[in-house]
Amino acid sequence: MRYKLMIAALAAATAFQFSAPANATDLEVIHWWTSKGESRAVAEFAKAFDNDGKGDKWVDSAIALGQTARATVMQRVLGGDPPGAAQFNPGREYEELIKNNLLLQLDDVAKEGHWAEVIRPKKIANACLVDGHWYCVPVNIHSWPWGWYSYKAFDAAKLSHPKNFDEFVKDAPKLKEAGIIPFAIGGDGNGWQIKGAFDQILLYKIGIPKMEQMYGKKDVDIVNSDGVKQALTELKELKPFTDNGYANRNWNDTTNLVITGKAGLQIMGDWARGEFAAAGMTGVKDFGCMIGLDEDNPIVSTDGDVVVFPKQKDPDKEAAQKRLAALLISPKVQVAFNNAKGSMPVRGDVDMATADPCMQKALKAVDDPKRIATGVQRFITEDTSNQLNSLITQYWADDSMTAEAAQKKFADIIKNSD
Repeated sequence: MRYKLMIAALAAATAFQFSAPANATDLEVIHWWTSKGESRAVAEFAKAFDNDGKGDKWVDSAIALGQTARATVMQRVLGGDPPGAAQFNPGREYEELIKNNLLLQLDDVAKEGHWAEVIRPKKIANACLVDGHWYCVPVNIHSWPWGWYSYKAFDAAKLSHPKNFDEFVKDAPKLKEAGIIPFAIGGDGNGWQIKGAFDQILLYKIGIPKMEQMYGKKDVDIVNSDGVKQALTELKELKPFTDNGYANRNWNDTTNLVITGKAGLQIMGDWARGEFAAAGMTGVKDFGCMIGLDEDNPIVSTDGDVVVFPKQKDPDKEAAQKRLAALLISPKVQVAFNNAKGSMPVRGDVDMATADPCMQKALKAVDDPKRIATGVQRFITEDTSNQLNSLITQYWADDSMTAEAAQKKFADIIKNSD
């Protein structure tokens, strides 16, 4: 989305600073944490803010689907009615707001909270620390490269539990013969689930350095490589092993197919773990969690969520924004939120002994820099993301489109991306 001209005009009219006594205030927060597990998690933020001792109140504005929520935030900011806070993913989605001085700087809050020392890995901090200033609060580390699978489904088909993606692909026909949906996927929201699954298969095939070179340096030679073609081919080969209801299904309903044993495996970020937890299930004990799509080569990615604070004209609201910013990253709130969300805390100094075994796998991997992949959204704009989502969705749906044709269009998009 391009809002540059409107943003620049608004920025010129709204550059202001306030200093006044802080009073309790209501603060509207726009987010897309709407699934059962996500609702449990965001309630931890709201509870902490409502009980901060200042009389503040979290005003919840939940909007299903991230793309819609982000567009709403932009429209509200540009229309002169900014929310108090808003969820974004770490990356380039909010860069125009930073460039045009429309986000509150949080340098004083970060300094007091020692964010530079406690936030890890640095790739997460860098999403909010721009040109030496803090413009958002990273609240978690989400990792996309996971395969969540049903013990019930694999046991019913009399199959061993898979240790990597190749083993799953080999067993998919047997799952289907047993009356089970082998591969659970959904197609809502411009195909982000399908594109996300493709990216994890691609990461599994070509590894972190090539993945980051391709997206980060816009390396078309890598896009045209055999590894990308193989990932596209294997994605398409999974289509006969999904179900006809995938087209408009959201991610959490797709996860529920695995939770209930109706499907074998879903490739989805670790926010899916929150859905299993909400169903009373514990990873490794009740279901499988294949990290990095390869247990022998665990990988985590620096996806996640950040909270930004659009500038306000009311100094009391600005004070409340800073109180909320400090609270979101406080140790107790970090543990409560992330245990419910399925994600890892951004703080490296909190006790996560209560985390389930799936998160423990990720916490171990995130300590090794060689196993940390930068989230794709950190490299590409919303426009590029939408183009790639549309392409991969079209490729998945159109049986006549070949891997070679999709690869060529993929290369064109990367070549011409910002």
